Amino acid sequence: MTLPDAPLSPAGIDRTFQVDLRGLVDLLSHHLYSSPRVYLRELLQNAVDALTARHGLEPSAPADAFGIRLYADGSLVRVEDDGVGLTEADVHTFLATIGRSSKRAEKIAEQRGDFIGQFGIGLLSCFLVADEIHVLSRSARTPDAPAVEWRGRGDGSYTVRTLPASARSRPGTTVTLTPRTDAGEWTRPAQVHALARHFGSLLRHPVTFDDGTGGPGAPVNPEPAPWARTYPTPGARSRALAAYGGEVFGFTPLDTIELDLPAVGLKGIAYVLPEAVPAGRRHGHRVHVKGMLLSEQAEEILPEWAFFVRCVVDAESLRPTASRESLYEDDTLAAVRDALAERLRAWIARAAASDPDLLARFLQAHHLAVKSLAVHDDEILRMLLPWLPFETTDGHCTLDEFARTHRTVLVTSSVEEFRQVAAIASAAGLGVVNGGYTYDRELVHRLPEIRPAVSVADLDPATLTAHLDPVDRETELAAAAYLALARDALAVFDCDVALRTFQPASAPALLVDSREARHERTRSQLAREQEGGLWGDILGALRQEAPRAQLILNQLNPLVRTAVAIDEPELARTSAEALYGQAALLSRRPLRPAESSLINRSFLDLLAHALRKDS
Repeated sequence: MTLPDAPLSPAGIDRTFQVDLRGLVDLLSHHLYSSPRVYLRELLQNAVDALTARHGLEPSAPADAFGIRLYADGSLVRVEDDGVGLTEADVHTFLATIGRSSKRAEKIAEQRGDFIGQFGIGLLSCFLVADEIHVLSRSARTPDAPAVEWRGRGDGSYTVRTLPASARSRPGTTVTLTPRTDAGEWTRPAQVHALARHFGSLLRHPVTFDDGTGGPGAPVNPEPAPWARTYPTPGARSRALAAYGGEVFGFTPLDTIELDLPAVGLKGIAYVLPEAVPAGRRHGHRVHVKGMLLSEQAEEILPEWAFFVRCVVDAESLRPTASRESLYEDDTLAAVRDALAERLRAWIARAAASDPDLLARFLQAHHLAVKSLAVHDDEILRMLLPWLPFETTDGHCTLDEFARTHRTVLVTSSVEEFRQVAAIASAAGLGVVNGGYTYDRELVHRLPEIRPAVSVADLDPATLTAHLDPVDRETELAAAAYLALARDALAVFDCDVALRTFQPASAPALLVDSREARHERTRSQLAREQEGGLWGDILGALRQEAPRAQLILNQLNPLVRTAVAIDEPELARTSAEALYGQAALLSRRPLRPAESSLINRSFLDLLAHALRKDS
């Protein structure tokens, strides 16, 4: 469809976008900010940045000379600061222009790292809880500057008045909100105090809260960050840091790791979780920027493998996103992530070198995290591989313990393969490690790098069957008819049948069948379904070489000795199917539909035979 040409303005007159403020606030509330509660964080942040600018004007002033005061009595919320304040020109430029930030003016952008906020839209968050914002400010840049009043409304209108200096006795800014009735959840006195503690407990400027009851203002941040305090002894410091972790995260840490990156002004604590966490699950970390809480779920501060810790950090040079609820992914954040990862590696190294009890408790809970690290970190591999627990034919033990009794270590490629062979391999004296779990097979194969006297190889079915003793010739001849019937019955599963003797005698049969062999047979089945053509020829050639499963019957087992003597063909076939089904169940691998059907059918046939015999 073609639209008619619109009339052009003479000389192409420039126009200004019209902004629907209510629509913009709705956009912020649904897509930028996670909750209306952020209004208080934005007000605190603006106050902190104003104090930072004030200290820039008066660098000799004591750090606690200027502060922030909060007031909430249920009918209004007020945030007052002793910051740099605003002139009338500033008010028109910064409060009435959406997206303009005073932190960008007068070359302040060159020192933007001194400020938390950078985007100039924070004040709009107040419209999430109020229909009008009242600002009273007096600039500290000009002696005897007048006070300026600005009232902004949710419909996009605002008014500005210049007042005598006496309207505000000292420089700074006061922001007052009259909450809407539907915003009581976020503006009640107790909630305002809780939000101030939540966002501002680590702020470096003094913050107090007054609930209007006439008492003295309660300090919001009475103490500096726990890592910035002094303690009488190292033990007292360690206990205090652990207690803070319990307060923040709700668990008693296995250990605490102090974090200090002077290059980016980062300090904090990593708390080692006392229990294992699901593989791949990443905990969020509590990140403050210049004391202001940025996020409780900042996953990006640490690498993925570090899911065994939760952190509380405060940084000077990390850059927040526009919502100020997460970190901006840039080169600085990547460098911080790498540096913190190195601190965690160093902690593991110290534990391995000087605290074996701590290391043992750590590995018991977090061996999967360490395995994921060791795969890519040669230093951790050399340090911890001998101490990591693995599932073996000798039970759960470390590779160091296992290698003392097995100079040749065999490793399976899957959990089901290990379960198939574990009992029989153990009885045969073979040392087998379950390589089916994440990272295990790759790590076991690197054991010779640490223990050169040990050799490692993948478990081959032929290796296992070679350790099973053959039966004597007379026994094999006597069982030949039964074995032929069994092979015929199990041909549909591409399964051969053999008779051997092995321990334990309680095991009637062993099904040797690797995942790779099953995949090959599946491809062979496709070939059988093809009717001519090049693809059929190719898959047909593959079928010729497809490895077969092996059902190995144990002549030492009384049930097997009875079965091979059966002279009734149908009963012999049924018993072979039952032995196959029982061996497949013991392997704990997923059963194919045909195998499930065989198990049910053979059970019912044997039950019917037993009932006929009894009758």
